[in-house]
Amino acid sequence: MKNIRTWLGVAALTLCTATQAAGYPDRPVKLIVPFPPGGTSDVVGRIFADALGKELGQTVVVENRSGAGGSVGTRAVASAAPDGYTLLLATSSTNGTNPAVYKTLPYDAVKDFTPVTQIIRVPGVIAVNKNFPAKDYDSFVKLIKREPGKYSYASSGNGGATHMAMEYYKSLSGLNIMHVPYRGTGPALNDVIAGQVGMIWDTAASSMPHIQAGNLRAIVVAAKTRLTQLPDVPTFAEVGLPDYDAEMWNGLLGPANLPADVLSKLNAASVKALADPQVKAKYAGVGAYVVADSPQEFAQVIKEDVAKWKKVAESANITVE
Repeated sequence: MKNIRTWLGVAALTLCTATQAAGYPDRPVKLIVPFPPGGTSDVVGRIFADALGKELGQTVVVENRSGAGGSVGTRAVASAAPDGYTLLLATSSTNGTNPAVYKTLPYDAVKDFTPVTQIIRVPGVIAVNKNFPAKDYDSFVKLIKREPGKYSYASSGNGGATHMAMEYYKSLSGLNIMHVPYRGTGPALNDVIAGQVGMIWDTAASSMPHIQAGNLRAIVVAAKTRLTQLPDVPTFAEVGLPDYDAEMWNGLLGPANLPADVLSKLNAASVKALADPQVKAKYAGVGAYVVADSPQEFAQVIKEDVAKWKKVAESANITVE
């Protein structure tokens, strides 16, 4: 009798889950952006939320829940019910570099989430201030090799994605460049532009206006091909570092154990939303390009990123309390 009751309970739960998935979504969906309003992730999230809501037939509400390098909002999704109504605008920080540098993290970047799709990727760029002695990549490398340790670069903060990306570059190139951490990209950019620090590794999205204004000079870009806005600036592959992959990404994650039907609906709706030419144009406007891959492909990206950044963090001895 006990076994029958157990079987009936499991069957009822399975039927209930299937019924919920079939009617999903029947109320607004919450998309948690784990960073403050106004930043790149917030802009990416709001463009996506609007487009996804149209495809789902329900409002997708953006909730900014920042703190601890994105860990606060990310943890909130990891501990949410796996019903598809609480989702995460994940980043290459929250589910890439954070697991590598934080001594304690309140979530597992791989096991605690269900990947839905990678939304966009944002190329990066090493840029120097307009008075920096080197004018191109070759002269940049020669200058630093001639005087190792003399020059420094600014980052958005210790253990952040841009810090990790530059340390990754240093490990492959063998260049000795000092790190100067700031409390955010804005202050870091300001000091590079002012000439207080020589260079910065930044996303094209935030540095492009300063490059186009002539306040910064792009040296090399982290992208698969040259950027249309910077046709004369080579990629890392072109300068002899084909294995260097440090584009930043944003993606959609749900809590672990998201029902298969809900995952399928979310992925299909996301892919369709991201195929809209207007959506693609909006992302291109912030220096990004659409990916819209499968859950399996996105899961592999996260696993590889976590492994890659852990190796970089160990090599450079980077930790964050």
